[in-house]
Amino acid sequence: MELVVDQDVVAITGSLERILRCGHGTAEVQMCQSILPCHANHQGELGAGQLLKWMDTIACLAAERHAGTPCVTASMDDIQFEETVRVGQVINIKARVNRAFNTSMEVGICVSVQDVLSGVSKRMCVAFSTFVGKPVGERKVLLRPVDFLNSAEERLEHSLASERRRLRLYNQEAFDNLMVDYCALKDKGAGKRKDSNPAQRISTECTQIESIELVLPPHANHHGNTFGGQIMAWMENAATVAASRLYGTYPTLKAVDMFQFRGPSSVGDRLVFKAMVNNSFQTSVEVGVRVEAYNCEEWTLGRPRHINSAFLLYQRSRTEGQPLTCPEVIFTTQDGERRYLAAIVRKRIRMARKHILYSRDEGPLSVPWDKSNQVYLGYNNIAALTVLAEKETWEASSVSSKVGVFVLEELDSLSIKVEMEVNTSAIHAFSLLSDLRLRTHWDKHYLSCEEVDKADEEETVYHIKCSPLNGNKICDFVFLLSKRQPCKDGDPYVIALCSVTTENLPPVDNCTRSEAKCAGFIIHRISHSTCKVSYYNQVTSGVLPFVEGSLAGWSKSMEETATSCITFLEQDTISTAF
Repeated sequence: MELVVDQDVVAITGSLERILRCGHGTAEVQMCQSILPCHANHQGELGAGQLLKWMDTIACLAAERHAGTPCVTASMDDIQFEETVRVGQVINIKARVNRAFNTSMEVGICVSVQDVLSGVSKRMCVAFSTFVGKPVGERKVLLRPVDFLNSAEERLEHSLASERRRLRLYNQEAFDNLMVDYCALKDKGAGKRKDSNPAQRISTECTQIESIELVLPPHANHHGNTFGGQIMAWMENAATVAASRLYGTYPTLKAVDMFQFRGPSSVGDRLVFKAMVNNSFQTSVEVGVRVEAYNCEEWTLGRPRHINSAFLLYQRSRTEGQPLTCPEVIFTTQDGERRYLAAIVRKRIRMARKHILYSRDEGPLSVPWDKSNQVYLGYNNIAALTVLAEKETWEASSVSSKVGVFVLEELDSLSIKVEMEVNTSAIHAFSLLSDLRLRTHWDKHYLSCEEVDKADEEETVYHIKCSPLNGNKICDFVFLLSKRQPCKDGDPYVIALCSVTTENLPPVDNCTRSEAKCAGFIIHRISHSTCKVSYYNQVTSGVLPFVEGSLAGWSKSMEETATSCITFLEQDTISTAF
């Protein structure tokens, strides 16, 4: 979400100022704060806990402005902190209700930081909170819809809000599905680094901390409940201490994987914060925090109320001479193993959410098809697939007896690999897969495929139409298929695909022209009657809708398509001759 940042924000350097832009419908709420030493940590940087307080306050005010009734925080989606804020700078926080559903609403929050001397503004983070009206008795508060869509930006966020809500509702189902997959993979080294040294691993138990806070009147909001932002600030403090025990130095909070509020607390409650490092990755660690609340009676009886959970991601602070890589951890208990694997699953879901929600148009990916230049185009096609296949950092997602799914994320690029063990010869699999017209027999997404042009036996241009998704138009692709047989024993068969443009097939109104950057099959011979078929795809915005369910964990579409492909290849009933 991109919100306009006021350039004269530096004029406001004192106490809190809230601007309500009144008019038709709901207002945008804005907070400006000058960062003082009391807001900063020992390094002179704005404390993340303080920022979370402000973000929750401004989001609550926006929610109440729309609902016309007191509201409470239900959750705050994952937050990516992009910039560091230092004492003397000014932050501007804006919040606006993007969409109201039946009893909940999404509030978009944008935080920018401005340097007073230079006047340069930068976006610090974007977050999305879910609020509900505070119920009166047992009745939930019904919300009126948002009907103030005055700009293209507001209409876009209104539309995307429903997609984000869909992901939130699928989150637990996706988590459960992926946990099953990763539990099956734990004996295959899921999540372990290639440079792993068991002697240098640190037990997650060494990072465990417990902290208690008494809720006093200053900690309560205007509804009499503990201020949600205050709870988030206390959680951030506990998590930071746990992360520092692993690093041996002060860590930097880089992201939050969703705060989930399970129930309220009030003045007089004792809040117990339990934090522990769950897992460490190449450059980050995940810390889990659980909040339990007790009133006086519950405190005596030892009956806690679980009111909040969150997972926070830290990196080592940048210090000259110190690497950014994280120490590797090891679990020593059954619960530690569950936390370890769950952290890997959450990392996978975060990756999927990022690419699904924030995918952007990459610009033109197709190259013009020129039969006279087919040698050069074919070389680039084959080379791109070969380079992708040689990457060493593929992470297993699910592996069965015949199908394995792997993912690879590099910066903003996401790729998938599907490995299939097939009981047929490599040359037979090559002959069937290298004719895209046969793909309609096993890939449910392919509606039709026609040969458009052919340079020789190795380069062919195809026009493919794919089934519409989510009620959209039919998608079509124009692919250059380049195929190569092995030059010597041990070499694989290669079938590479990339999008091309041709004057004979311009985009048409009833189809959405989509593009693929790099895709294809690499087939290795295992024996005279078996082979391994590996499918690769460097996911683009045009391809993403076809694989997002598998990436996010709410479907098994890639595994199902792979199984259908194996069945087709092993049937040996269709000839490639037409």
